[in-house]
Amino acid sequence: MFKRFKFKDLGFELFIAKRLQFHKRDGKEVSRPAVRIAVGGIAVGLAVMILAVAIVIGFKKEVRNKLIGFGSHVQIVSMVGKNFEAVPLSFSDDYIERIKLVPNVKHVQKFAFQGGILKTKENFQGVVLKGVDDGFDWEFFKTNLVEGDVLNISKDSICKDILISKKQANLLNLKVGDKFQTYFIINGKVRVRPFTVKGIYLTGFNEYDKMIVLGDIRHIRKLNNWGENLSGGLEILIDDYDNLDVAYDELFYAAGNQVDENGSLYMIQSIKDINPQIFSWLDLLDINVVIILLLMVLVSGFTMISGLLILILEKTNMIGLLKAMGCQNWSIRKIFLIQSFFLIGKGMLIGNAVALVLCFVQSRYGLIKLDPDVYYVSAVPVDLNVFTWLLINVCALAVSLLMLIGPSFIITKISPAKAIQFE
Repeated sequence: MFKRFKFKDLGFELFIAKRLQFHKRDGKEVSRPAVRIAVGGIAVGLAVMILAVAIVIGFKKEVRNKLIGFGSHVQIVSMVGKNFEAVPLSFSDDYIERIKLVPNVKHVQKFAFQGGILKTKENFQGVVLKGVDDGFDWEFFKTNLVEGDVLNISKDSICKDILISKKQANLLNLKVGDKFQTYFIINGKVRVRPFTVKGIYLTGFNEYDKMIVLGDIRHIRKLNNWGENLSGGLEILIDDYDNLDVAYDELFYAAGNQVDENGSLYMIQSIKDINPQIFSWLDLLDINVVIILLLMVLVSGFTMISGLLILILEKTNMIGLLKAMGCQNWSIRKIFLIQSFFLIGKGMLIGNAVALVLCFVQSRYGLIKLDPDVYYVSAVPVDLNVFTWLLINVCALAVSLLMLIGPSFIITKISPAKAIQFE
């Protein structure tokens, strides 16, 4: 049976390790530069690991939230329709209530798309009007609103206001309160609708910012001669993105393979199905993070191994003396492992301080900018929770100490008689 480990069992080794690490020296030790390099390597490695994880998590979350803000977590649309195409579907109240009862479903809202052209005296821009009703969740657009307000859609009358992006406003020289004409081609005929700019949003997701405008869904119904119960589809918001796959399966069994009163087949698709290229790209970022973590662990570990070997070499006389006094090899190895633990801890404190300060500054002020046309965000996003931070630190500490157990085996090869004479 193994003897139960107790911290008091380290009394002797801990005492010597503390004396080696914290006792004032004359400054002539050969190991000092190597130790500083090892501590610096641990600090840099840990800081890079924390920053890499925080940036990738923040980037994936930011891009994901923008895609979900424009298209929700799950959509139920016509099987024969295409993206941004106005294909009418009829959803009964019972069908919608059945969807709301699915676990993890937070909100259900109707929508429809209609292509058109925004025109002013100076310029014009092709857009897609996203029609929404009074049950639309405006949280995402309120967060990204830069001027004006979101639409106030009521059941009493058609709202003639519209929400456009900053990119569209700059191109057409529009501001809040301006009126303009929008042209729609329906069955080969041009139809015109006047709108007033109620608000201007900016998400930095240029692919959608330059295209999507939001208005009352009843405009689309009137343009296409739809009934009041028809819409282009349903958008379903989930309480947490991590529950998306589970909720999607539940929705498929509860609401999939259904036919409306006009004989149109419903199709259920998640945001991953709608934007497969972007989500595949985001998944590839995880591979980059793994590579960075492995490289940083190897660099930090090897610098620490070098420092440990130099510490052992410098204290060869002490090792020989301890062996001559009857000290066991494992006990001496523990002395240097404990000293290495102190050095690793010092490096980790420095690395954590640097990483957390940089994360705070970037999240608060967004000093490092990105091209939104390429990266979908205007500044490097960071997101780091306590659990992830602790996991990185615990793993870094454990791996660093494990990497040092092997090199410490060199102590067993040191002869007491030769070591005492060593200079």
